[in-house]
Amino acid sequence: MAVEAFLIGECANRSQFPHKIRERCSAPVIAVNDTQSLENTLELFQAGVDDVVRKPMHVREILARINAIRRRYGNGSSGTQIGPIKIFSDGRDPQVNGVDFSLPRRERRILEYLIANRGRRLNKAQIFNAIYGIFDSEVEESVVESHISKLRKKLREQLGYDPIDSKRFLGYCINLD
Repeated sequence: MAVEAFLIGECANRSQFPHKIRERCSAPVIAVNDTQSLENTLELFQAGVDDVVRKPMHVREILARINAIRRRYGNGSSGTQIGPIKIFSDGRDPQVNGVDFSLPRRERRILEYLIANRGRRLNKAQIFNAIYGIFDSEVEESVVESHISKLRKKLREQLGYDPIDSKRFLGYCINLD
């Protein structure tokens, strides 16, 4: 559930990978093409990829395509309920105790990522890469601390306790049980 999608670039036997991935995971499979070729694109779809993008592309485009694929297949449309929080992976705001809980996009993505990886401690770099992508060099990792601080305050107001546990040098973990 923590894997957003698989990107398959140009490589030998790439038409075999989608079936192997599908045996183990339901995450979307997106192929990246260097050239525009209808035959190549059709072969990739026949091999089982969910989408094909052409270079150059932006990380935000890939994330938007992943969300579109999940909406199309209904993955996450009913949401994931963990304790009092229900999250949706299709861009909707989460619910706390059955009531819509409006959050800014980054805070919502952090909450979704923490819940998807509940039981694991996530460091600032992992959260940053999941939310901003590894290619966003214009934003500093320290922004994660600010987003988590705001998210904690909002969750504390709604739940009556702080569900995000933080340990210096180890990272963050969400406890909703």
